[in-house]
Amino acid sequence: MKSCRKELLFHTKTRRAFLNITPLVEQALAESGVREGLCLVNAMHITASVFINDDESGLHRDFDRWLEKLAPEKPYSQYDHNGYEDNADAHLKRSVMGREVVCAVTAGKLDFGPWEQIFYGEFDGMRDKRVLVKVIGE
Repeated sequence: MKSCRKELLFHTKTRRAFLNITPLVEQALAESGVREGLCLVNAMHITASVFINDDESGLHRDFDRWLEKLAPEKPYSQYDHNGYEDNADAHLKRSVMGREVVCAVTAGKLDFGPWEQIFYGEFDGMRDKRVLVKVIGE
């Protein structure tokens, strides 16, 4: 069985962002040489997320609005966590959007349904963050 590990690096210009990382994951998969197996993609920071959904800008704005209603960034004083940092809302948003995805690999490709894409969700950006891509299989 083959195993391949690759880290993707991100540094968003905004506090919150949704990035389609499917091409980067597909590149890591191609580099792995795995034709049949599994591909794990996970955020390596507790204020970021990896999830699968549609690449539609209106949906991304809906996510942002919905998450802000669930866990508004401000006022910072509403959260017990905030003290040294002001990112309690980002931790909560990550909990809702999830940490990782696992995708089937079939014939060397991500085995997706219609419209499925992999996204990196950033909730406390403007600094370096990492995403792990781990591919295993034959």
